[in-house]
Amino acid sequence: MSHTVVAELVANVQSIIAKAGDQVGPEDTLVILESMKMEIPVLAEVAGTITELRVSEGEVVRDGDPIAVIEDK
Repeated sequence: MSHTVVAELVANVQSIIAKAGDQVGPEDTLVILESMKMEIPVLAEVAGTITELRVSEGEVVRDGDPIAVIEDK
């Protein structure tokens, strides 16, 4: 079953930590967002394999925008 990780606020994608094909666990950092000069890590919510990253560095995301898709174990 796949799980989509979504943005929880309007922010810039500052850096991408994970890539498609990576194995992740709950609480692993996928990307770092920047909003109001604060860095906000976006964490995996389930263990599994990243099948898609739907953002790129410098992109602006809004609340509810998909960031990554994880195929859970």
